[in-house]
Order: sequence, then C-alpha cells, then structure tokens
Amino acid sequence: MSSLGWEMLMPEVWILGGTGRSGRVIATELLRRNITPTLVGRDAVRLRKAAEKLPGEVRTVVAESVDASATQIRRRTPDVVINTIGPFVTTAEPIVRACLPATHYIDLANDVATATRLLLLQDEVRAAGPTVVTGSGFGATATESLVVKLCENHPTPQHVRVDMIPSLEIEAGPLGEALAASMTEGLPGVPGGRRFGGRRYSDGRLSPMRLGGEPRTLSLPDGSRVTSVGVPLGELVAAQRASGAPSVVSGSTELPSSPIMRAIVPLAAQLMAIKPLRTFATRRLAAVEIKPRPRPREHSWAHAVVEWADGSTRTGWLRIEDAQTFTGTVPAEVTRRLLAGEGRPGVHFPAALFGPSLAEDCGGTYLV
Repeated sequence: MSSLGWEMLMPEVWILGGTGRSGRVIATELLRRNITPTLVGRDAVRLRKAAEKLPGEVRTVVAESVDASATQIRRRTPDVVINTIGPFVTTAEPIVRACLPATHYIDLANDVATATRLLLLQDEVRAAGPTVVTGSGFGATATESLVVKLCENHPTPQHVRVDMIPSLEIEAGPLGEALAASMTEGLPGVPGGRRFGGRRYSDGRLSPMRLGGEPRTLSLPDGSRVTSVGVPLGELVAAQRASGAPSVVSGSTELPSSPIMRAIVPLAAQLMAIKPLRTFATRRLAAVEIKPRPRPREHSWAHAVVEWADGSTRTGWLRIEDAQTFTGTVPAEVTRRLLAGEGRPGVHFPAALFGPSLAEDCGGTYLV
C-alpha cells in the first residue's frame, strides 16, 4: 500500500491547544497507544517545536482562533477532536457544534457551566450520532469513577459527597488568559443561585451553597490529613448524574480552607460580579508568574461517601499517581475506545459512558 493510502486510513485525532502542557501530555499518551495526534494551535513555530519534542510522528494544523478551529473541523472532519482550550464555557459549545455530525468530541472541562450547557445539547447530539465526552480531566473523571464503583449493584442513594485531592507539579510561567478567565467568570447561566456563589444538589436540582462551605477534614490512606471545602466544579454534575442522588456536594482541597479564608472567599466572589473589577482581575491574574512547585504528596486522590435512605453508607478512595498525567491519560484512553467503536451517541461524562474500569486502565487504584 502506498504511504498516501496508509495516511488516508489513519484516524485523525486533533488536539486543540496542542502546544500547552495538557496538549503535550495527551499527545504523548496517544502515541503510546499507536495513535498519531494532530496538534492544533495559533502559532506555526510553536506547533513545530512542540511536535519535535514528542516521541513519535505528529501532525500540525494552524488555526488562529476558536472560530478558525471550528471552520477547519467542518472542512476536514477529523475522527476525534480533543479540546484543551479554556475557558470551556466559551469554547466547548461552538467546537461541539462544528463536530456534528461526523466527529467525536472530548474536553477537559471541569466547571458546572460547561457541563450544564453541553447537556442541553443532548437531543441534538444523539440525533446527529457522534459521542461527546466532557469532564475528561482528573477531577470529574476520578470522582465520578469512584461514585459509579460505589453505586454498582445498589439502589439509588439519598446523598453523595465527593472530594478531589490533586497532587501535581506546577510549571513556571504566566498563569495565562484562558485559565484566568476560567477562575473569574463564575457560573454564567447556571440555575440555582448567584453567578459567583456556590452550588449543591438538593431534591435533584442545583441550589445555593456557601462557596467554601461544608469543610471536611479527611485522613488519606497514606496517613496525611487534608481539608476539603465545597466548590461547584464539574464533578458535582458528574456525581449527580452517575448516582441519581437527590442530594450531592462536591469539595476540593484546592480552595483555601482556613476559617478566615472561608469567610473572605464569598466576599471576593461577590466583588467579581462587578464587571470592571472582573476584567481588571482577569488581566492581572493572566500576567501572574507562577513559581515552580513539586508535587505536594506522592499520590492524588478522589474520595466519595455514598449514603442510602436506610442509613447505610459506602466510602471509597481512588488513588492516582499524578493528576496532570491522569488528565492526559484519560482523553487518550477515551479516544482509543471511541476509535474502537465503543462510544454511544449523546453527551456523557467518562465513567458513565465506559464504567469504573476506565480509571483503572488509566492507572487508578480503587480502595473501597
């Protein structure tokens, strides 16, 4: 067979934002699965340099904006698109629409706004036929996988609490506009409370919760102790959909947990509702130079407690080596399964689609 004929048969897997750290990790994991990635970005020089550092053949496509990426997707119809470009509440929906009807979509979104918006496209995506998988990073995938594991062969629980405890190395460099905007935009268009307030599920619906509320001190299986506080992240939606529980709370160790900071965080969130302050904060945050930091502990963890109406409970942990590596491994493994025909039409979170074995295949270990 000619090389041209072979290239025509090879699946096309595009990584939007392919020059960033997440994109590079995903590309490496795809190559380990004998899948040739295509890095998509704004700068041809940066794309070439990123491709040269990867351990295998890599293609590149230049697209100067999200709209340009969407145009390229419609024109060239790759098999799978992996979106790593934040803020996802802005980028996810136009990219998903560009993927219909022929291209599967995966993203790393971990916010309530993106999850709820994509779920509104459920009927449209099912009718078109591809698979949309959101929340394919550490937080949503790890906690959702644990909830699915704990709820196996059990009736619908009454209450679920999930907590994510990531451990990852921080690279030096500016925070960047996309991440800064993700931090300052709050929960646009999300029902159940203020844009810059917390959320939980009550009676099966999103409802208000104090941002940084419901602190919980956890004793990790390795003997260390951490404090997790309530944060409305994508795992809140993933856990509710995975369990069907009417009452769900999600927490994280990444928000300051001291009593003083828990008092300040809601006030700071209220200030973000003032648009000029939000714009100013976004610009300043984007320019902040992040200092390098080693991983704070050997493992990353997901924790979940599932409670039933009769008072019975199940508690579990999911142990993961490095949160950043897991965030690269999950999209690569989801891609492999989609290319193997294991997807289903519609909008899904990873574990609800593929079951708790997905996390194990990505290096996770359950302690139930």
